[in-house]
Amino acid sequence: MTVVPFEYMFKTERAVKFVLGEDGVSPGGEMLRRRGDHPAIVMAGSGRTVSYAELDDRSTRLARVFDEAGLAPGDHVALMIGNQPEFFDVLWAAFRSGLYLTPINWHLGPEEAGYIIDNCGAKAFVTSSDLAETGAGLLSDRPTVTTRLMTGEAIDGYDGLDEVLAATSGEPRSNERAGTFMLYSSGTTGYPKGIVRELPRKPFGDSSDPIATLMAAVYGADETSVYLSPAPLYHAAPIGFSSAMHRIGGTVVVVERFDSVAALAAIETHAVTHAQFVPTHFIRMLHLPDEARSVSDLSSLKCVLHAAAPCPVPIKRQMIEWMGPILEEYYSGSEAFGFTMISSKEWLEHPGSVGKPFAGTAVHITGDDGAELPVGDTGQVWFEATSQFEYHDDPAKTAKATDDRGWATYGDIGHLDDGGYLYLTDRASNMIISGGVNIYPQEAEMVLSAHPDVHDVAVIGVHDDDMGERVKAFVQHRTEPADPERAAQELIAYCRENLAHYKCPKELAFADTLPRMDTGKLVKRKLLEGAL
Repeated sequence: MTVVPFEYMFKTERAVKFVLGEDGVSPGGEMLRRRGDHPAIVMAGSGRTVSYAELDDRSTRLARVFDEAGLAPGDHVALMIGNQPEFFDVLWAAFRSGLYLTPINWHLGPEEAGYIIDNCGAKAFVTSSDLAETGAGLLSDRPTVTTRLMTGEAIDGYDGLDEVLAATSGEPRSNERAGTFMLYSSGTTGYPKGIVRELPRKPFGDSSDPIATLMAAVYGADETSVYLSPAPLYHAAPIGFSSAMHRIGGTVVVVERFDSVAALAAIETHAVTHAQFVPTHFIRMLHLPDEARSVSDLSSLKCVLHAAAPCPVPIKRQMIEWMGPILEEYYSGSEAFGFTMISSKEWLEHPGSVGKPFAGTAVHITGDDGAELPVGDTGQVWFEATSQFEYHDDPAKTAKATDDRGWATYGDIGHLDDGGYLYLTDRASNMIISGGVNIYPQEAEMVLSAHPDVHDVAVIGVHDDDMGERVKAFVQHRTEPADPERAAQELIAYCRENLAHYKCPKELAFADTLPRMDTGKLVKRKLLEGAL
């Protein structure tokens, strides 16, 4: 077990002033009013810019719309739109109204999105005209959804967001109460789980935020910072860090859809100081020709955050060599009960680690019987939970992720070294049992992803009459192999040169693409369902 004190966060006097505010109060939501004409949002592709004053005005008007519709603190708003400025109108309207905001993956169809809307009991739903087909499929049999709004040209059953805001007063509201997120897990193994926690018991203007505290105190963000968000805003990390940057008073540059060249160009064009990527983004950027990477001026970057999925050691090493020792990795989850972090300097000394537990948290590794394991032994990763959560209307899932010691788990497997650094092996749900032996596919994925011909890779267990399960790899080749059978055998041999044979794939298939979410997470159930 290892613990890092919360005070470690407060490295500088400036950070302390941000966390507490000049008058001892966190700046929180007041930043929307204070920053005036300073850019709050810049769209990387179109260049469209929204000032803090505009964001304050539009979110105030929308909050009044929610008031008039009868929404009260503790009610839910569901939001299903792409990376566009209106995302933040809805977010801050909910957050200044004491409401729960649930962002929904815009890739979902009516049935899957409808499940989330129904499960959270949303009274308001906001979507966009480019999702009109899905929006039309969500109109029926939802009497609790009394407010339906659509950006762009609204279809029947929805009111146009801009028209509604234009007809509503922008006068400041009194007694604004802080709201929060009710996020849903990614649902990579089934229906997503709603993660609910108590609303902040604070006025909107005084509401502090742990991610904003982290950004300011540890990662050096302030009102002059520019944060690049290249991933979908519906995911926990992009929207959490983007909204935190608004609390700090900096600028958020939003990439509409990730493109390696466009992302690098946005860093140069907007003098980005802080950026957040996932390992899939790293791989895409490293696959660019040298000349494409060398033409971009990245000198403004001070901090590159990454998380969401394991990063292969060779990939991260190349990124540090390219961008410098400014990579900051963290490990957490939407439930936000535990957190580890590691700097580039620490990582180079402990390659493959996701860092030490942070901000007063402690981590434990346990065996199947729940007993704590010695340093170096692999088992389930548990945190002494720093915040309370539950899965909405699902006490069984909550009980599975928590125990009577006050510990909680994201469902990952790993081990600690002598220095207290955590290393993740895989998710428990991905484990393959072949001939009674536990195999974690992430190990083979890490090895194969380092091969120069591999663009992407997924390893799963498939049924085997003799062994129960056998290891199978799916590979997206950088170029179509002339002799697929020979290429497959060469990749299997490469894996065996670098990893114990029993952990390596017995068979390997090539695929045009792999089922990854925009957040970089593999949806392995689609491989098991034979979706390729």
